[in-house]
Amino acid sequence: MRSISDIAVSSSHWLPAAGFGPNTDILEINGINLIVVLGVLLYFGKGVCASCILINLLENRKQTILSTIRDAEERYKEATEKLKQARTRLQQARVKADEIRVNGLAQMEREKRDLINAADEDSKRLEDSKNSTIRFEEQRAIEQVRQQVSRLASERALESLNSRLDSESHSRMINYHIGLLRAMENTAD
Repeated sequence: MRSISDIAVSSSHWLPAAGFGPNTDILEINGINLIVVLGVLLYFGKGVCASCILINLLENRKQTILSTIRDAEERYKEATEKLKQARTRLQQARVKADEIRVNGLAQMEREKRDLINAADEDSKRLEDSKNSTIRFEEQRAIEQVRQQVSRLASERALESLNSRLDSESHSRMINYHIGLLRAMENTAD
């Protein structure tokens, strides 16, 4: 096959008397003529069935690709919006979890403080009860000792009186006390 430069350089093949026109001999047609002819056919032959089918197929394919791209973009926008909503919900959940944690810690501290205060109050009540019981027992012990001392003193005094008093002293003492009672009776009247 000859190149374009060979055709342009070799002017001996050009026929000086020949006019411009299409060459119908397929073996003599060069590449430029073939391209020109195909271009003219495509430009004017859009209504030709083979090119029409090809163009329709390409147009359908183009529309399918464009609709697929639009669908993908819509799904992308939806997914982006859902992701944004999910992130918002996650942030809200984190805030709520922090709030619950802080409230839980505060509640735990309050309950701890309340338990300590209740234990302190119970301890004070037990201490007061213990002290009260000790004072009561001390008073009871003191009272028992007093009664025993008094009983012992009375017994000793009686023994001492019985050993020292004879019947005459005994009579005089009874008479003396009777006299005191009468004197008190007369002053009362």
